[in-house]
Amino acid sequence: MGSRKKQMADAIKEEKKHIAFAKLNNCPTSPRKMRLVADLVRGERVEKALSILKFNQKEASAKLEKLLLSAIANWQSKNEEANIEEAELIVKEIRVDGGAMLKRLRPAPQGRAHRIRKRSNHVTLVVGANNNTQS
Repeated sequence: MGSRKKQMADAIKEEKKHIAFAKLNNCPTSPRKMRLVADLVRGERVEKALSILKFNQKEASAKLEKLLLSAIANWQSKNEEANIEEAELIVKEIRVDGGAMLKRLRPAPQGRAHRIRKRSNHVTLVVGANNNTQS
C-alpha cells in the first residue's frame, strides 16, 4: 500500500472510531409513521432523544428507543476508555427507508378485490461524538 493511501485509510479509520450505528430491518410499521418519530430526534443529544422517545405516545417510538440504546452500546464497545457523558453523543443521522411489502387482497363489492399493501421499513441510526460545541 502506498504511503498516501495508507494515510487516507488511517484517517478514515480514525473518523469511524467516533461514530457507531445500529440497524433495524423489516420493522412492520409503515415508513411514513416511523419518519414522524424519527424527525423528532434527528440532530438531538442522546439524553434528550431518549427522553423524547420514552414519553412519546406512538408505537414506533418504543422501537426507536431500543435502537438508540443499541447504537449507544455499539459506540461504547468501540470506545471503551471514553465516557458517554463527556463525549456528548448526538444522533448524527437517522434514515428510514421502505422495506419489503406484503401484498394481500381484500374482497370488494360486485366481485372485485382491493389490494392491501402491508408496509415495512428499515431504520439506520448513526450516533457520534459532538465535535463542535453547540447549545
